Amino acid sequence: MAARKRSLLQGANGSPDVPLPSCKKPTRGDSRGDTRGDSGGARQRHVAALVLSRGGSKGIHLKNIKTLAGVPLLSWVLRAAGDSAMFHSVWVSTDHDEIEKVAKSWGAKVHRRSPEVSRDSSTSLETIQEFMRQNPEVDVICNIQATSPCLHPFHVKEALEMITQQGYDSVFSVVRRHMFRWQEVKKESGELTKPLNLDPANRPRRQDWNGELCENGSLYFTTRDQIMKDGLLQGGKVGYYEMLPEYSVDIDVDIDWPVAEQRVLRYGYFGRVTPEVVRLMFCNVSGCLTEGRIFLSVSGEEMVSINTRDTVGIRMLQKEEVEVVLLMSSEDPVTQKLVDQLSERTGCKVLQVGEEPLNDLKVMVEQRKLEWKDVAYMGNDKADVNCLNLAGLSAVPGNAPTVAINAAKYTCHAAGGMGSVREFAEHILLQREKAKSKMEQDRLDCINK
Repeated sequence: MAARKRSLLQGANGSPDVPLPSCKKPTRGDSRGDTRGDSGGARQRHVAALVLSRGGSKGIHLKNIKTLAGVPLLSWVLRAAGDSAMFHSVWVSTDHDEIEKVAKSWGAKVHRRSPEVSRDSSTSLETIQEFMRQNPEVDVICNIQATSPCLHPFHVKEALEMITQQGYDSVFSVVRRHMFRWQEVKKESGELTKPLNLDPANRPRRQDWNGELCENGSLYFTTRDQIMKDGLLQGGKVGYYEMLPEYSVDIDVDIDWPVAEQRVLRYGYFGRVTPEVVRLMFCNVSGCLTEGRIFLSVSGEEMVSINTRDTVGIRMLQKEEVEVVLLMSSEDPVTQKLVDQLSERTGCKVLQVGEEPLNDLKVMVEQRKLEWKDVAYMGNDKADVNCLNLAGLSAVPGNAPTVAINAAKYTCHAAGGMGSVREFAEHILLQREKAKSKMEQDRLDCINK
């Protein structure tokens, strides 16, 4: 999985020091701009992305590497930054070992911040100034908030072009809010509140009011001079970049998390590749569809427990013409009667596989004239690693061992036998909807050309 992640930011030589092949040698006309040296020649301005990710988050412990929609929170903005192809370097500034590991696994460089800028009272400006002192080659900095998982590459590109092409010194992102504000008063003061942005006698309808622009915290572009000379994140010729509300997601406390997860599944950036349209799914019975246990009755009968949420998830896939095949290890002490019961209960073919499931499954994939990008795989242990890496979509239950989690493209919240198959089924169907939407958009674009 690490190799797959690093490809988002690495250059052709595999070195994490180069964000993308297109960033290696920026041309004179590159949208990142240039500055004139003393000799009159053009010098390409070095544009860097910097994500501040301190380990001492007070709201949610290690929030920036907590899993959101299957991947660490930090990875959503790193993926968008890398795929924008607008940066000469992408950095994460941190004081924590685990955050550093995650950052490097997604191809980012790491600024190991000093204790002086790692305190609760430390400001973003102080940390960015330290980074700029240590990296004098950087001319333009983009501070991207790790807690903005719906950031897309086009947001980054359009905001940066305001500096490189329109001459702004600093640009920050905003969102339009339609909220009426009132003055705060202390209860014991006897004062009365007053409206701050409306006339109560003439309250406008939402459609008749443009609303107000509020910082959404997603990104802040600033030049070196504003940071180091003026000590400002927003100074000089200041401009704002407006983002739509659906992309303006921020996470501060636990209650924000489930809301953000639903938003990112619909509006998040999943990468350059078109979402996969799965036609065949393999699912391990032991540890995925079940808890991994086999119950023995007094009479010697073998039984397994299956969650009805998971069987509903399987039916959801079958209804969308996704073939589901259940896998059982040839080493499992199962009877043919149990296999028949599973097949009857789920409507799925049950296949026994050996120590390396890939050897048994690649024949089935070829027989159906499919490629592995058309296949989803759900496993839960070391034996599943090759299939998890190869499948277009792959997942493991939330309680899977680390070796399987590292190979999967999606990690479920639910444990094995507790709804994880249903969760993965919904993820697969969501990707199908995304793919359909993209195909429809591409069709419309062709018509409009």
